[in-house]
Amino acid sequence: MSQSMNQSTTRLIQIAKGNDRAVALVEEPGLRLLHQTASIYSLAQEAIANGLKLSALVKQKLSNLVLDYDPIYTSQSDWRILPPIDHPREPSRCLVSGTGLTHLGSARDRQDMHAIASEDLTDSMKMFRWGIAGGRPAAGEIGTPPEWFYKGTGTILRAHNEPLEIPPYAEDGGEEAEIAGIYTIDSNGRPHRIGMATGNEFSDHVFEKRNYLNLAGSKLRTPALGPELTLDPTFDSVAGEVTIARAGKPLWQKKIRTGESEMCHSLRNMEHHHFKYETHRRPGDVHVHFFGADCLSYGEGIRLAAGDLMQVQFAGFGRALRNPLQVAAVKPALIEVISLG
Repeated sequence: MSQSMNQSTTRLIQIAKGNDRAVALVEEPGLRLLHQTASIYSLAQEAIANGLKLSALVKQKLSNLVLDYDPIYTSQSDWRILPPIDHPREPSRCLVSGTGLTHLGSARDRQDMHAIASEDLTDSMKMFRWGIAGGRPAAGEIGTPPEWFYKGTGTILRAHNEPLEIPPYAEDGGEEAEIAGIYTIDSNGRPHRIGMATGNEFSDHVFEKRNYLNLAGSKLRTPALGPELTLDPTFDSVAGEVTIARAGKPLWQKKIRTGESEMCHSLRNMEHHHFKYETHRRPGDVHVHFFGADCLSYGEGIRLAAGDLMQVQFAGFGRALRNPLQVAAVKPALIEVISLG
């Protein structure tokens, strides 16, 4: 796949230099800065307040200042790339979550992971079949709910080139190449989709494999997002590629696909079942929701090690997302709770 996969989409990026932040429009091989715009969050809020499409507001704010993208992308600049969305004032008001068992490949890997010595279907495969039967409802109807999981608040998000860590209490860490939806909630409690971004959802598959009930805890790991946010993506059948490199050489590589045609749940159904909860429609909040992975290197017997480089890229979503794997150097420590009674 090409580095940029440049297509006719509007893609934004958040960057910072010291305490200064900026938002830029991706114009390969450059980044055109937007006037007086420190975050995509504030840009989205302004668009909602003025009844504008984000792409139209971006055109109004374009400046004449263009930065060279390459040195920023390779961390050779004073500017560094931030996650393509955050809640600048209150990171805890960004909820990171995901939907699983949406892709056929994911269901196969999960079935293998939780297989039992009988001919009974695992709970994973049962949920997947429910999705096949009712995950794509007719317009105006509500379909079968997908698997849903929580990952953390905005403080857990990592940017392009930042390491994804296997913490002391974890048993493993593995990539999950996905696309994530980016949302904010208006003053009336209505969700708005800002756009979508390339993601590495990153989970502890060894811990999950021990028992399906470990799924919730296995997801509490640092995911990565970016480097770019696509405002108007095509999400029908999106071609992608995921690569694991070790010591500078490819260890594992896979062509993947995502999008509604590749899934058993429609985008509308996944979004409904996330935002049906009142607490997910709190005015001013940000949501990052991962839509599921087509396949996992873990499902093909790959165990990642410290220093491995994970790369994810999807057509139409800009440059590849790259993150090295980091293993915590400290041992697990007992967390003591102090009683105030």
